Amino acid sequence: MIIDSVLQDLAVMAEKSCKIDESLFKQYDVKRGLRNADHTGVLVGLTRVGSVVGYEKIDGILQAVDGKLIYRGIDINDLVHGCQDAGRPGFDETVFLLLFGRLPNKEELSVFSDGMAEMRALPENFNRDMILTMKGKDIMNMLARSILALYTLDEQADDTSISNIVRQSISLIAKFPTIAVYSYHAMRHLIFYDTLTVRYPDKKLTTAENFLYMLKGYEFTDLEAELLDLCLVLHAEHSGGNNSTFTTRVVSSSGTDTYSAIVAAIGSLKGPLHGGANLQVIEMMDNIKSNVKNWANDDEVADYLRRITRKEAHDRSGKIYGFGHAVYTVSDPRALLLKEKARLLSKEKGREDEMALYEAIERIGPEIFYEFKGSKDKLISPNVDFYSGFVYDCLKIPKELYTPLFAISRISGWCAHRLEEMISGRRIIRPAYKTVEPAGSYIPLEER
Repeated sequence: MIIDSVLQDLAVMAEKSCKIDESLFKQYDVKRGLRNADHTGVLVGLTRVGSVVGYEKIDGILQAVDGKLIYRGIDINDLVHGCQDAGRPGFDETVFLLLFGRLPNKEELSVFSDGMAEMRALPENFNRDMILTMKGKDIMNMLARSILALYTLDEQADDTSISNIVRQSISLIAKFPTIAVYSYHAMRHLIFYDTLTVRYPDKKLTTAENFLYMLKGYEFTDLEAELLDLCLVLHAEHSGGNNSTFTTRVVSSSGTDTYSAIVAAIGSLKGPLHGGANLQVIEMMDNIKSNVKNWANDDEVADYLRRITRKEAHDRSGKIYGFGHAVYTVSDPRALLLKEKARLLSKEKGREDEMALYEAIERIGPEIFYEFKGSKDKLISPNVDFYSGFVYDCLKIPKELYTPLFAISRISGWCAHRLEEMISGRRIIRPAYKTVEPAGSYIPLEER
């Protein structure tokens, strides 16, 4: 084993060898993070699956507009309200739309939902052997490990025919909630010695209802299930450029199996810069609630937000979490839809004062940001993470499941993009890197 003192020396060497002069990125016009100078994404592919709109050309000039999220050509507002107005959950319908390019008819939706329900159960002894026996302290890692274990149980695991990828996709989408909830219970049993409760999926329940049932039994209301279903619909897809979906496409372009591609995406989403934003919002809000005496006083709220932006409060990062987005500018349509229902949930749970505080920060936050920056050159607005953590907290969903819930939803988009990459990509994704290491020469070991 390498001792700690040697490891520290090696770490210093690694850091020195990997440090690149900042000026070189400008010199070679490197698109850092695959972003242009104006922070818009570099165009690297084409997709029919989803579209995210934050800017539009008006009279030939690129201008910020109200955000739009489009699934297979259908505006997210129309999709959500179409399902809600009819009084039915929307997640299965959304999965069908993303995978197959159109909305299902009544019979198709019924058959598809029944198929999803059949596939939710895990293989015999899987929970015991892979989740309970091999416990872990991070549900995303347990989820990834379980997906690789499912590879070993699939006799057609490496078959990349489209029909087989479709089969694998539906199976994984159905099983994600079961694995995540079982992993949570196993983790609690390991760390806190909680009583271990295993509830098998109920075929009569929807995806959202099943998640709540397996987590805490039948102790949930219709509104709670409706809110969770909405969250699943809103997080299902966000075009091909988001980090985890792009990861899916990069890995899929090599021709690898479905399980490997999805595990890679899980690893991406686990990163705090991608999947952990709503947790940061919850932590910030807890801090604000503890330090602002009168939540209804806008001046008090504004003063504390100023302290946050000046790095004097909360985590000293200077960030008001839950604001801003890489694409959306004027508004995030997901945040608007979620806020609409979150008001009803806050009333049901007796948390209307807290909801009012969220809305006050939504109203005041951008002005504090512009005040701090001294301009309105960059428009910001609340993103979906600003309200999703509050909704999950009202649903009494443990924080450890926030990012796994994101994965439970987004796997539908990952699978849709994997299918598109396998059908239309046809080339391994291989961008270029400019080498800036000075030329050297080999020195014999005895002379070093």
